[in-house]
Formats: sequence, C-alpha cells, structure tokens
Amino acid sequence: MRTTIIKKTLRVPTSDGAPGDGAAIARQLDAALIRSGFKASRDLLEHVSGLENAEEFAAEVARAVKELIGARGQHNPYFKEFPHNVPDTLTFWWECVRDALEQGVEPTNNLLDLPKYGRVQHSYEEMLKSHDELIPSLKDRVTVVHLGGTLDEEVQRLFEELATSPIPLAENDRALLGELAVLAADAELDVPVRENRAIINAVRLVAQKPLQDVDTVTDVLRAAAEASGGDVTLKEATRFRSFRRSERRALLGALNEVAASKLGDVNSNREAWKRLGERLHPHEYPFERAQDVFAVARREKVARSFAGQVEMAFAAGDTARATSILANAPGLLLRQVDRLLRNGAENLAVHVEAAVPEVSSRVLVSVLEHLSNRTTPDTARVFATRARRVWIADDDRAPLDPGAVAEIVAVVENELVSRLPEYSGLIVDDEVLDVVVPLTGTEEGFGVLPRGSKLSFDGDALRFFVHWKQHAKRTDYDLSAVLLDEDFGYKGQVSWTQLKDGGAVHSGDVTDATNGATEFIDVHRIRANAKYVVPQVNVYSGEGFDDVAESMFGFMSRDLDQLGKPFEPSTVRARSSMRGKGKVALPVMFEREGDTWFGTWLHLYLRGSSWGNRVEENRDIVKLIAAAALRRKYFTVARLRDLFARKESTKDAPVIRVGLAQDGSGTVTTVAELGKLLSD
Repeated sequence: MRTTIIKKTLRVPTSDGAPGDGAAIARQLDAALIRSGFKASRDLLEHVSGLENAEEFAAEVARAVKELIGARGQHNPYFKEFPHNVPDTLTFWWECVRDALEQGVEPTNNLLDLPKYGRVQHSYEEMLKSHDELIPSLKDRVTVVHLGGTLDEEVQRLFEELATSPIPLAENDRALLGELAVLAADAELDVPVRENRAIINAVRLVAQKPLQDVDTVTDVLRAAAEASGGDVTLKEATRFRSFRRSERRALLGALNEVAASKLGDVNSNREAWKRLGERLHPHEYPFERAQDVFAVARREKVARSFAGQVEMAFAAGDTARATSILANAPGLLLRQVDRLLRNGAENLAVHVEAAVPEVSSRVLVSVLEHLSNRTTPDTARVFATRARRVWIADDDRAPLDPGAVAEIVAVVENELVSRLPEYSGLIVDDEVLDVVVPLTGTEEGFGVLPRGSKLSFDGDALRFFVHWKQHAKRTDYDLSAVLLDEDFGYKGQVSWTQLKDGGAVHSGDVTDATNGATEFIDVHRIRANAKYVVPQVNVYSGEGFDDVAESMFGFMSRDLDQLGKPFEPSTVRARSSMRGKGKVALPVMFEREGDTWFGTWLHLYLRGSSWGNRVEENRDIVKLIAAAALRRKYFTVARLRDLFARKESTKDAPVIRVGLAQDGSGTVTTVAELGKLLSD
C-alpha cells in the first residue's frame, strides 16, 4: 500500500522506524531519484536522514517511482544500436532467411518460423555497451517527490480523495477505492458518484454494516455486483455469488426502501435483476416492494420507465410533451437538449434554467462541450464509450441554430459561474491551459491527461514505446505509427512491415514477451516529413490488453547530442497503462510545429480482429479519428479560467492556483481535482 500511495500521489508515507543516522542513504536515494527524473523534497530527505535502518525505506521509494514511469523492466530493442543502423525491411528479412538456411532450417512464408526473426539476439548488457551515457539536459523532466503523513493518514486521505471525486473513476481507481475502503476508517463523506457509493457499500455489506446513500434500485444492483467481484458500472454481465443470509436481508431491505418510486428503472437491467433474484430469494423475506422489483424483471408486472414515456412522446411528434416530461428529470433534460433543439422545442432555455440547479457540474460541462461542436457540420461522428471503445458513423444531423445554442450556453455558464469557489486571485500555469477538464477518470500512469488534452515539449527526437509481458501464452504486440500531412492525408507508416519511413525509425519486431518485450519508434523533428504522427499498438496474436500481465505505452523526448540508451527514465514525459477491450490501442497522437511537439491524448481502442491486426488495415479509420480529435472543441482549463473572470474576486478568499502537479503544500489544484472547483 505504501508503494501504491507513492505512485498515485507522489507522497511518501512516513516510516515509524527507529531514529538514527540515515544521511548517507538519503543522499543515495536522491541520486537514484534524479537518475529517474525525480527529486526528493527537503522534508523527505530530512525524514530519511533521521532513520536508523533507512535502506529498505529508501529502496521502496526508488522502486515505486521506477514503476510509475515504467523503468522497472529491461527495455531491450531488437536492433541493439537503435535508433542507429536499423536496416531496410526487405534487407533484414533476407538476412533472416539467409540465417535460417545457414542453420539448416527450411524457410517458409511465415516470418515467425525463422530462428532470427522476432527474438532478440543480444543480451541487455550487450545492448548497453553499444550506447553512450545520457548527457543530462535542462530540458529533462524533474518531478518532486514529497513527504506525506503516516501510512494510516495517507490511506485515509487517498480514500477520501477517491470517494469524493466528482467524476466517475477509471477502472484501476475503482479497484483501489475498494481496497482503501477496507482499510480506511468510517467517515461522513459526500460521495456524488453512484459507482463509488456502490463500492463502499459492497465493503459495508461484507462487514455487516448498514448500507448508506441508497436512493435508487440500481444502487442496490451495483452494490451486489461489486460485492460479487463483477462490474459496478453494469456494462458487463456479473455472475452473482451466493450471499449470506444477513447480506440478503441487507440488500432486500435497502431495495424495499426505494422500490416504490423507482420500479421503472428495473427495465434497463432486467437480466441482471433476474440473475440477482436467484441469489437473494426475495420471497423468503417480508419485503413486498422489493419482491415487486423482481416481478417487473420477470415481466409479471409492468412498470413503464421514465425514458420510455419520453420516447413515446418523441415517436408521436409531440416535442412539447417530451419537454414537459423531461422537465421532471433535470439531468435527463440536459442530456436531451440537442434532440429537443433538433425537434423545434420552444422556450427550451426557460426549462433549462429551471433544471440546471439540480444537475451535476459534470453534466453541465459535458453539455457545454457538446453544444460547442454542434453549430457547424462535421464529416463524421466519433463515439467513445466510458470503456474507451470507439466507433465512427456518418453525421447526418443538421447543425443546430447558433442563436438557440447561445441561449442554452448562457444559462449553463451562469450556473457554473455561481458554483465557482470564492477567490482573491487566480493563477493558471500556461502548461495546463489546453488540458481538458476531466469528466471521467483516466488511465493509470504518469503524466496522463484526459482525452483531448494537449501538452507541448521540445526535443530533436520524439520516441514512443510499448512494453508488455505475457501472462499465459505467447503474445505479440506491434507498435506502429500512421504518418499524415497537414490535411490528414496519408503520408506513410512505420511498423514491423516498414522499419523506416519519412524520418521515423522502428526498433524491430519482438514477437514473444515471456520476460517482457519493448518496441520503440523514433521520429526526428528535422527529418520528419509528416505533420501528424499517430501511434497505435496492435494485438497481432495472443493475449489482449486486459489479459496480459503488464501492458503500457509511453513517450519521451531528447536532443540528439544527449545520446543515451533507448529507454532513459529522466526523458519520459508520460507513461500510460493499456487496459481495454479492443485489439488496437490509440493512446495519443502527435503534431509537429516548428521546434515543438504537441501531444493530444486519445485513450481509444478499436475493436480490431481477433488475430493479425496490422496498421495497413486500420489506417483509414485512424485518419478520421485523428482529424476528429483535433477539430473537436473541448472544455479546457482556458475556458474554466474565462468563467472565473466573470466572477468577482473576494478580498479575504484564498488564491487559487491550477497546475499539473502539487507543490507539497497542497495549495495547487491539479488536473484530477479540477472538478472540485465546480462544486454541485
């Protein structure tokens, strides 16, 4: 848990070890951190200096930051001198064939049958000898690691941070919240996200404590799914476990309290309710309203959902009635604004103004972002689920009337301005102006930003990489990149089938990851002939992103005179885990502008094929996604700053500073905390 907290917060829980002289260990720790692009704060160094047995404590800190940036493994490319002396693709393949003939192996049409192909032919130590030491640069990243409180205090602090998040958490953070809920003390918390409530209630259920904040039947279903080790978001089917009698009574009792007014919600998860009913045996308990829930699921009783009433009104062409029904559900009304405008709803701004006080800030922000993209037509619609699966469809919707949109936007913005905290001054670091205000959690990693966020960095060479380690069977991932011109036209690609193209160089195809495997692509700023570079990771064969033992994508930048080995921790700008249902990952895309690189986070997964995914097969859809991602207007920190400018400052209120990382004093609002500035 200490390692987890360090990786998640860059705060190091204090040691309760005996006092002593650990000054030498503190200096060694700081040196080790600097080599990885980190720096220990003064408080942390003083703490380590005062410990008698500081070695283990310091080693854990160093190990945690290395894991954070993906530096624990040995990143050994196929071509040991990469990015230098990488051969042409056909030359290399003929070399593999020639090697097979020399060994008496009959060549086939399958490259994987060639002894030399896909298997690294040198040791990690041999690779290191072919590279000079990295020459440090002022451009290299330096991230400060701070001293935190005791382990118990940090567990409680992180638990409360995750539990009270105003946005839904990513899968990895939901799992962490469940672990922390077991360890943390009970506290009176405002938990706005229903999935988080369910995770906490699942822990309470097992501990035989009363369930809290249950006000819909779906809250009970989520808690039962989480307690069964299933999907708390209810997107994936859960195999419910057998519950103890006390657990069945608790779930049915909570269900009985809310069932009377929420029976219509059962229809959207009917199959899950039927499976849960088989485990809860509702007729063994005197909870009649809870029994009605399962009767509706079995279609023995009819309960028309609220959404069903709305659909009937739209089907009848009665937009006024649809608006009237939606006015009783403020959140749903805001989510249907586009549809209502397209169907000619009258006085919609009045209804929206009455609804917005009851709608979460997350929904209001999403409405503003959506409407900002609906007054001009687009060639295609790109859909992305919370699970980060993406698909594309033609956009046959007529653009919305700018005047009608402006009325709605004014109402929503006024509400958000009223929710902003009092402040005497606002400082927004330039590096976060193009960061998107998050509406959902992001991937686990380092330097990871919400989808659509832009970051800039300098360097002669952009280098991105994928690292994976298979779990049970041979697994081949392929790092590739699509190269595009200013108009998103196809310029070329770099992959295992084309090792060099347009100023980009591939490190070589590795086809087995028993002990972990890494592939790199280098793009030289001066020699690159593409405006946009879109990396992708293809599952060619074996285990998917959700099945491997380890899977991550990252990128770094450096000047050519810095030299160094292929993976240098201090040059890593970001590292993101890859966990998704698709077979093709699109983590980020890059844009070259003069001496500067711009990265735009995508966090998307294409369905792909079950086997044999290649860049040549999906380059056209990648072009569409790249164009749509850059053309889309997002709700960024810059727009949030503009909303603050409309709210008068208060002399005695605190100064608010927004930045990428904490400064140790806790006064900086980081990206993950932006939602808290828009309190509901």
